[in-house]
Amino acid sequence: MAKIPHIVILGGGFGGLSAALEIRTRLSAAQARVTVVDRKDWFMVGFAKLWIIRGTRTFEESTAPLENLSKKDIEFVKAEVLELNTIQKHVETSKGRLSYDYLIVAMGAHLAPNSIPGLAEYGLNLYDHDHLETIRKRLMDIKSGSVAIVISSMPYKCPPAPFEAAMLIDSLLNEIGSRKSISIEVYGPGPITLPAAGPEISGRILDMIRQRDIQFHGSHKLVSVKESDIIFEDVTKKFDVLLVVPPHVVPPVVSVLTDSEPFIKIDRFGRTRLHNVYAVGDITTLPGGKGPVPKAGVFAEGEGAVVARDIIAKITDGDGPEPYDGKGGCFIESGQSTASIIQVDAFEPSTTLSEPTQSNLEAKLQFEKDHLQGWLG
Repeated sequence: MAKIPHIVILGGGFGGLSAALEIRTRLSAAQARVTVVDRKDWFMVGFAKLWIIRGTRTFEESTAPLENLSKKDIEFVKAEVLELNTIQKHVETSKGRLSYDYLIVAMGAHLAPNSIPGLAEYGLNLYDHDHLETIRKRLMDIKSGSVAIVISSMPYKCPPAPFEAAMLIDSLLNEIGSRKSISIEVYGPGPITLPAAGPEISGRILDMIRQRDIQFHGSHKLVSVKESDIIFEDVTKKFDVLLVVPPHVVPPVVSVLTDSEPFIKIDRFGRTRLHNVYAVGDITTLPGGKGPVPKAGVFAEGEGAVVARDIIAKITDGDGPEPYDGKGGCFIESGQSTASIIQVDAFEPSTTLSEPTQSNLEAKLQFEKDHLQGWLG
């Protein structure tokens, strides 16, 4: 009896789940064994974190359990990944060893606030679900002063998110009546709001936040943080509440795949330099037209589907997939019951930004529903 190939997927985010579900849609459990490993046992669409800060959501309402994968004949293991052995083709985890025939690394970028002095001690991590309730409480309690949002380095995932956060915070502070006494300042290392999107789109986002009296300060490279001071290379700024986008790095356990680069290099099929080892999403670098494909869930999802089809073709001796097309869209919510959509074609390259509408906000809600209920319902 022929051995059933084992596909091990490290990470239960957009890229990992997209790959797992695509494989299972096309191959039965008798044709391929699929195992997803993640240190957490839930999945969340990242933009829901801002709704938790805003107070329109709870954490429990915004997640779905990864154990539901078992209903689709996909094994789920809640464990830490301890070591990759790409020679003997196994993964050591806190729950034991997993041998693989195909490996998909989809662990996401690791957030590293400790790499900048004072950042973890005095800043609140805008991307960490454990900080969301504290961020909300600090915003509810502050009566005057400055709320600073600092993008510490590039690249980072969901590029519009800090500006979306600023507009939702503006909405929250207006609702509770403290906004007139509080400034909202966004600091970024690039000269414009979204360097990868170009000056025209960046200018429109700048206009969106300026209409809400939110200030953007470009070309501010973060050096360190003290109790009430943000220290940049050329200037020091005061803050009362500091929200940070920390540096993004690869988890040390997968550094064997980086070749001393910041992220794992892949081609448009998600292939790494190692045979039958793939990588997708925020942990990777995929060169586009003007720069790497952005780090966002929708791009990881597309990459994951292509990787799955490439593996399926190998298992079935079928035709290989078309290469990943680099197309995707991100929502940017205004805080006024509307949202815009940023559409990206990374290989063309082109970026467009729609006008803010209520229907776009409804599409954002539907996107979340499709992924929570459609994938894990």
